[in-house]
Amino acid sequence: MTAGLRRLLALALLGALGHAASAATGVAVLPAPPETGPVTVFFPTAAPAARFVRGPFAFELAADAAPLRGNGHLVVMSHGSGGSPWPQADLAIALVDAGFTVAMPEHAGDNYRDMRDVGPPTWRHRPREVSQAIDAMAADARFAPLLDFSHVGVYGMSAGGLTALTLAGARWSPALLNAHCQAHLAQDFPACVGLATSLTGGMLDGLRLAASRRVIDWKLGSQTTLESWTDPRVTAAVAAVPMAATIEMSSLANPRIPLGLVRAGHDEWLAPQWHIDAVRAACGARCTLVADMPAAGHGSILSPQVPDLPDRAARLLDDPPGFDRASLAGVYAAIARFFVQNLAP
Repeated sequence: MTAGLRRLLALALLGALGHAASAATGVAVLPAPPETGPVTVFFPTAAPAARFVRGPFAFELAADAAPLRGNGHLVVMSHGSGGSPWPQADLAIALVDAGFTVAMPEHAGDNYRDMRDVGPPTWRHRPREVSQAIDAMAADARFAPLLDFSHVGVYGMSAGGLTALTLAGARWSPALLNAHCQAHLAQDFPACVGLATSLTGGMLDGLRLAASRRVIDWKLGSQTTLESWTDPRVTAAVAAVPMAATIEMSSLANPRIPLGLVRAGHDEWLAPQWHIDAVRAACGARCTLVADMPAAGHGSILSPQVPDLPDRAARLLDDPPGFDRASLAGVYAAIARFFVQNLAP
């Protein structure tokens, strides 16, 4: 986490939450629960921080330190497709500065090391992996005595946003995504096709669209079962730039828990009209627009940014011209404030 962003976050949290951070951030990794990946935990600690490096990312963290209680609440963070804990670490650190303990499960088959199940196969088991992460925290002797497991928050970004929406009561099916893609493929091409190919505006686009429609219908059209998952321990959720065209929107007319949303106005991966804006229209006053970033792209909520992305991924994840990364301090403070306000018993 850069020193400048850390200072901005501290100032924003001071104004939003009425107190300054009094502890450093610790980090630990829990063993992998059955059928999923390890759980990375960020937590308040009195131990001194030191340089902590993972791949291209560097932070000031206290590795394997003794945890403090903080505010006694857990937030589980669900990463996007192909993700890892580290591009969301600055938000995790901001939540720790606000008193939370943060657990990030590595979603099996859809992470930076293994992407064999990207799409509906991993969307089905992601909410269960959130529950398994809560179980793992409750079974850990260091963290179990410090946390209230009856009021847990969930934050998710992109595919993780669908996870958060599912835990808030959304029902979804691959067939609904198929119907969306058949009707709006050209307008929401990356959401439907991913990084396999892209439209160029050239003469071959018609062939790409026709071939994509056939493949999508073959893969998704017959999968009509509505998927859902409920964990009564999860009592507040925030979905950032979520995959949502797969959702039966009527299921979000009355979310089962307080639901916050984070919008990026220049999201070219999950076009707002078909995703975040459709969710807002469905839940209306029963959900909260926690942060609206009109100049942001799909990956602008991530910090630190992922370096050296392939061209197609960079076009969809890098910041659009004009986006000010200093604004993330206020966004992260707003997310922390939402959980502070909605996780009280």
